[in-house]
Amino acid sequence: MASRGNKRPSITNGDDNLGVLSRVSRSVSDSQIVQRAKSTASDAAFVSQKLLRSTGKAAWIAGTTFLILVVPLIIEMDREQQFNELEMQQASLLGAPATAAPK
Repeated sequence: MASRGNKRPSITNGDDNLGVLSRVSRSVSDSQIVQRAKSTASDAAFVSQKLLRSTGKAAWIAGTTFLILVVPLIIEMDREQQFNELEMQQASLLGAPATAAPK
């Protein structure tokens, strides 16, 4: 018997030696829709990066403003409340009638 050659059928284009999957992939990636999608994604990433930077700056400004203006106010209000409670406690120990502290 004559021996047969063990050649497997090839799914390639004779000229450029690319497989079917490679050719389809290349044609899809070179299409105008894909290029437009890449451009849109790039633009969206740029805008979101700018937005995150400006949001971070705004958060920094709001945080430092809160620390400078609101925290001392909260501390002072707490001191005032403690002072009123101390006065009420001392008045009750001395026998004076306890008066309700203004709220």
